[in-house]
Amino acid sequence: MTQLATDQAHHSHEHGAHDHKHDHRHDSPVECCSHHELEIERYLILYLVGGMLALTSWIATLADISSPLVTTIPAVIGAIMLALPLFKASFEEIFLKHRISSSSLAALAILGALATNEYVTAALLAFILLVADQVLRRTAFGAQRAIEELVGLTPDIARLVEDGVEREVSVSEVTVGAVVRVRPGENLPIDGEVITGTTTINQASLTGEAMPIEASQGTEVFAGTTNLTGVIDIRVTRIGEDTAIGKVSELIRAAESSKSPRQLLIEQVSRFFVPVAIAVAALVWYLNRGTDDAAIKAITVLVVVCPSALLLASPSSMVAAFAAAARLGIMIKQTHFLEAAAGVDAVVLDKTGTITTGQFEVSRLAPAEGIEGADLLASAAHAEQSSNHPLASSIMRTAQAARINPAEVSHYEEIHGRGVKANTGAGEIHAGRAGWIRELFPHAADQIDAVEKRIEGMSGVHVARDGRYLGAVGLEDKVRAQAKPVIERLREAGVRTVSIFTGDRLSVARRVGQTVGADRLEAECLPEEKHEQIRAMVKQGYKVMMVGDGINDGPALAEADVGVAMGLRGSDIAANSAGVALMTDDLNRLPFLVDLGRRARAITGQNIAASIIIAMVGLTLAATGNLGEGGAAVFFAAMFHFAGDVFVLGNSFRLFRFGEDFLAAEHQAKEAAEARKGPARREGSVRLNAATA
Repeated sequence: MTQLATDQAHHSHEHGAHDHKHDHRHDSPVECCSHHELEIERYLILYLVGGMLALTSWIATLADISSPLVTTIPAVIGAIMLALPLFKASFEEIFLKHRISSSSLAALAILGALATNEYVTAALLAFILLVADQVLRRTAFGAQRAIEELVGLTPDIARLVEDGVEREVSVSEVTVGAVVRVRPGENLPIDGEVITGTTTINQASLTGEAMPIEASQGTEVFAGTTNLTGVIDIRVTRIGEDTAIGKVSELIRAAESSKSPRQLLIEQVSRFFVPVAIAVAALVWYLNRGTDDAAIKAITVLVVVCPSALLLASPSSMVAAFAAAARLGIMIKQTHFLEAAAGVDAVVLDKTGTITTGQFEVSRLAPAEGIEGADLLASAAHAEQSSNHPLASSIMRTAQAARINPAEVSHYEEIHGRGVKANTGAGEIHAGRAGWIRELFPHAADQIDAVEKRIEGMSGVHVARDGRYLGAVGLEDKVRAQAKPVIERLREAGVRTVSIFTGDRLSVARRVGQTVGADRLEAECLPEEKHEQIRAMVKQGYKVMMVGDGINDGPALAEADVGVAMGLRGSDIAANSAGVALMTDDLNRLPFLVDLGRRARAITGQNIAASIIIAMVGLTLAATGNLGEGGAAVFFAAMFHFAGDVFVLGNSFRLFRFGEDFLAAEHQAKEAAEARKGPARREGSVRLNAATA
């Protein structure tokens, strides 16, 4: 019975998602929500009409009115009106999906009532079951809507600026490279980079962070976030489904359509459960044959043991968990990743951009003997100008500050996990890891070793030009303040080992590992080596969570039981290899993800146990005739069945508050930290930000 509502809701959701995919601007999730609500209202009107007809016949029977025009015909019409949706769903289950489920049992119960001339009973049974289903469907749809509203924030209209002239256009007309103006109080329609203006932007819809960010020239901003204070012009970098919020929408759709191993097992159990229910109903009828209430008892058995609560046990808890996670900027691609997070006992963290901020600064120039520091920096800039690596960006910022103009590049090649090779106007330059430069130029091994000692504990970019070793640029990256507390919380949650895998040198990895308290370090790892290490841990029996940037760590993220890609930037969100995408760089989301997985697993187990217990108790009462007599028995059977569904949904939706509690605690911690800084320090920070902007 509840399967009907579930199937209808799922079909409606897919239909909405399909339209939304093809016309993102004109069929938003909010519009889809309104369409579904109108559909639910139409169903309720139909059910109320059928219910009134059944009620008319029932009242006439109680009043001893003998005319069949009043006692029978309204009940027959009402029963047919109300039963048709159930008959249709049952037909689809049996002949199209080749399975028997809740709708089939409900239809069989109504057919039994009609066959025994219990027309009023059939109509009232269909009315109670279907109205209860619509109540449940509306409740469950509220959870889906809570998630969809997170991604329904993109405006339909954008202010396009061309040759200094501003005009309003549909967002679908905006192209990459165009300039869009956003005024205070408006949501951003696209992803892009601020080119003029300063403002504060609330990114809570994507990241879950309550604290707005300061945005000025060069700041990357995202569709669906809210411009709070100033007018800004943005150069468009991504539109439509390529935006961060568009990718989030795809992740949510994928998660909602996926089924966990536990849910698949539940569905298999329910397929055996239905034939057992039919057999028990037949046995009850056989044992009571010859009595007036034999058919009624069999019908009540079919109604009570419908496995709808069992079928809702896992999906309801997963939908609630997805909503709680999305509120904190955690996007889970499929349900089995959430289940896997519950069993994690080993966590592997990439270093750069994960444990550390990823904001490198040049700390030391270590030129080889006979080389000037300026020549070393200039050669590094010539080679790295085409690279997107964080180290390259830092070198280019330093070179720009030193007023170094990079030479023209005629050929550029990036060697995966090793470095770059560039043919420039200043010569052929290699820049990258010490081991790679040593392999290419073995005659410089002693010089490389000497330079390595001078940049001990730093990340180094070694440079060679036209076969001559020039030295290394030493860079340092700050460890995130919350890294150590997060690792401690993971251990408290039962994680046995925390490892750091990095392509950086051992001395750098050791410094970071000692700071955060890691159990294991793997330095100078190529991406394929990280992958092999993760595979080895999985074979050893560990349940591994791998956290990285979603690009270089792709193979390792795919191999882990749970791969987590961090941050809004670049292609992290779209990293196909990661099962979970964090919309923020806050490591506090990691222990929350583990806790959420365990809480969802516990609630799913409670739902399964409760639905089975309620069904068994109801079966006992129905089979022994203790639910009442005649139509009253059917009524109480339907309400008993409905109670199981209500318990499962109510228990599952407790997960909503789990995320709210975490956000409240996080907000209080940030307020306390801000208060400790003192008013004077905060004012100085504001002035500094304004001056920088």
